[in-house]
Amino acid sequence: MYVVAQNAASTVLTVFARSTDPTTAKSASTATFVTALVFNAAVFGIELAVFTLLRPYFKSIYEPRTYAAPPEKRIKTLTRNRFLWPIAVWRADYRAIISANGLDAYFFVRFLRVMCYTLVPIWIISWIVLLPLTSVNTRSPGFAGLDRFTFGNVEASKQARYAGHLILVYFFTFWILHNIRKEMRHFLITRQQHLIERSHSKSVQANTILITGIPRKYLTQDALFRLFNELPGGVKKIWINRDLKEIPDIYDRRLAACSKLEAGETKLLRTAVKLRLKALKEHNKAAKKSNASSTESTSPIAQAEIEVPESERPTHKLGFLGLFGEKVDTINWARKEIEECNRLLDEKRAKIRQDDERGSPEPTGLDDAVLDDAALDAEGNHRPSKEAKFRPQDVGQQAVGAVKGTVSDMAKGAEAIKERVVGSSAEGEYPPMNSAFITFNKQISAHLAVQVLAHHEPYRMSNRYIEVSPDDVIWSNLNMNPYEQKVRIAISWAATAALIIFWAIPVAFVGVVSNIHTVCATAKFLAWICKLPAPVVGIISGILPPVLLAVLMMLLPIVLRLLARFEGIPKYTGLELSLMNRFFIFQVVHSFLIVTLSSGIVASLHELLNNPTSVTMTLAQQLPQASTFFLTYIILQGLSGVAGGFLRIVPLVIYYVKLFLLGSTPRSVYGIKYGLGNVAWGTTFPGMTLLVVITLGYSIISPIINGLACATFFMFYMLYKYLFLYVYQQPSTTDTGGLFYPKALQHIFVGLYVQQVCLCVLFFLAKDENLKASAVPEGALMVVLIILTAGIHIIINNSYGPLLTALPLSLQHRTYSAPTIEARPHSPTTTDPESRSAQPSIEAENPALLPSSQDKPADADKLEKEEDEEGYGFAHPAASRPQRTVWIPKDSLGLGAKEKLECRERGIKVSDANAVMDESGKVDVSGYPPDLI
Repeated sequence: MYVVAQNAASTVLTVFARSTDPTTAKSASTATFVTALVFNAAVFGIELAVFTLLRPYFKSIYEPRTYAAPPEKRIKTLTRNRFLWPIAVWRADYRAIISANGLDAYFFVRFLRVMCYTLVPIWIISWIVLLPLTSVNTRSPGFAGLDRFTFGNVEASKQARYAGHLILVYFFTFWILHNIRKEMRHFLITRQQHLIERSHSKSVQANTILITGIPRKYLTQDALFRLFNELPGGVKKIWINRDLKEIPDIYDRRLAACSKLEAGETKLLRTAVKLRLKALKEHNKAAKKSNASSTESTSPIAQAEIEVPESERPTHKLGFLGLFGEKVDTINWARKEIEECNRLLDEKRAKIRQDDERGSPEPTGLDDAVLDDAALDAEGNHRPSKEAKFRPQDVGQQAVGAVKGTVSDMAKGAEAIKERVVGSSAEGEYPPMNSAFITFNKQISAHLAVQVLAHHEPYRMSNRYIEVSPDDVIWSNLNMNPYEQKVRIAISWAATAALIIFWAIPVAFVGVVSNIHTVCATAKFLAWICKLPAPVVGIISGILPPVLLAVLMMLLPIVLRLLARFEGIPKYTGLELSLMNRFFIFQVVHSFLIVTLSSGIVASLHELLNNPTSVTMTLAQQLPQASTFFLTYIILQGLSGVAGGFLRIVPLVIYYVKLFLLGSTPRSVYGIKYGLGNVAWGTTFPGMTLLVVITLGYSIISPIINGLACATFFMFYMLYKYLFLYVYQQPSTTDTGGLFYPKALQHIFVGLYVQQVCLCVLFFLAKDENLKASAVPEGALMVVLIILTAGIHIIINNSYGPLLTALPLSLQHRTYSAPTIEARPHSPTTTDPESRSAQPSIEAENPALLPSSQDKPADADKLEKEEDEEGYGFAHPAASRPQRTVWIPKDSLGLGAKEKLECRERGIKVSDANAVMDESGKVDVSGYPPDLI
């Protein structure tokens, strides 16, 4: 969303540039608006024209999903006629996005579509009614140009016209609330249909839950099995997460070594090719001089060049950033590193399997002691009192006993704490963390498990997550104490609030730099800056501020994500959902509220200083004038922003730069050519919902914005429908099933509240020609509307909120149920061929269900790979995944085959499938990597 960040940067810079000079601190003039409209329209036309010309020639940028997406998700080319693409995009069914990119992308595009048709009647009616009310036969001092069509242009003697504003705000509010309710219903139906859809409901993701905050008593396979197996269908598999200590570091070392070996082998092959070309060139020159045939010595030359000299072999240094330390042969070092990591991982995974087998076969009854303090026993009878009669002579003995008991309890407590921290001997070298993944045989059981009370004590097993994918898990957040997590949440949101408040300081500094001439005139000690050469001053005031502000806007989502991760959220999609709210709050505060208030206050600063008692009247007149600035902002988004999204000039340049500079290995070439882009919902959605808040906030005050916003949302709808059908590929493992959509609908309420509160204040501040309140009834009715909106808001949340995440029991007959066998699950944390083959299976007991060789599908290898991935399940990658296959290209000299054989002799997986190096040393790929790990 670099366009949003860029536009936000220009927004804030414009505000500060206007606010630093009192003589120009007024609403954007009509001339400014017209200039912005003409300029952005020209940019829009030029960029779309360039896009129309370039699109057929750069499919890797403009239509990569026609060839690079998975075969089942590929789409036909947009159109063969380069000039008819707008019609093709218009006719494309946006519902096809569901199968192409999932529900998150579908609901984002639907949100734009819904806002478009929601604003159409608002646009038409407001222009028919409100524009004449505020401009015909009425004129207030200081209102000219576009400001004549704003709320404040109604004369003091004609404020009965405010009744029209009141009627329309009621109509618009209930129209928007109707659409919100309708969309919530559509969301629920669509999401529930997606969850019970056959291909999804069969997946491990749909039948697995993540539980955190599990008490020590239940941290065994058997204890969790007994607890959750009472649910329909029972438990299929259990993965208890363990503190793997150094194992992830070893796993990362092996991945790095595999990448290093791929780079080294490819560089070796390229060196051999270049040496052969050089030898052939010299041989041909010599042959021409001696008039001999060069073909007679081709074989000796080829054989000679297979042996690359030792000095030409790839090397690197082991120190910091490869700049310092011992210099080693890259290929030999990487092979030894992979061998060593394989050995270490095998040893440590064996210990983890032993720890799993050592788990307590029967859960102990430690928690039962909690019920001993109850007034009644299990039969409902009164428990006998444990209190003894008071005897003075026993006081001394009790005191001594209490001291001894306290010391003993402290010792036991210290031992318990030590055991909790370092793990007891029964837990082995890798103690279990307080979280686990549980897969059920029936999908409805997973949804029931996340809704029931799992434990009788506070915060125990209270955080449960459905629709979990292994790629979506934040493994470092799976061992957080529930009480610690509550404290972290409070700290995280407090830091977010402080960040939002104090973010104005660096932004203000950037704004000051952008108006450096005023700074030089005000602060005499900085006057030397303006005496610098004109180009330098121009760079400081014109180029530096946008760059600094763009950097700030890029850093903000990163910081907010870190704060969300600090909370202990265990899913990456959870981070994005949290970021969506945080970033939206920031956008509303900084890009809307502060801009609105500062524009109104600064524009009326002269009047307020001369006549402080007129503050209410002055603000009532000046605040609506800030709307013209947002008209310009909406135009910027709808024209330049949309056209830039179609043209994608930055991705186009980056693609070829990366291919030229970084396309050295088959894996890197594959990543550049076939790696499709995607969006981060945590920052993409707030950019659109901010436009909604701005539009609704000014829809009555400055109705011209309604038509511009409607056109803007329509163009964004066309843009993102094109992007999600032909360009982007969202990972299916990180799809939330549309959970961002209800949050976006909640953001619409923010726009309604802003609109209603502003109108309420403006009505109460309105004065007639006698300086008496003239719109008190309208203000009172706005208070009623605010209460009605809040009531409907609460009703919608209470009625739809419980249905957002989990499936209801009434749909159990349509959910997936796997065939079950009556056997206690053995679910090792690690996955190896022996443990997986030892588990009972339906097919083993029913030979008729086993596929024969004749029934084996054409893509059996792919299916087998998917089954292997499912077998790994939710075990940590470092504790389960095999070595990533080293991917090297085939070469014409046969040196690659020799290198591949040497790697395999040392137990290293290596392949040259779908990769080739031509005679000039250029690497290209024709398919997927040998593995996707």
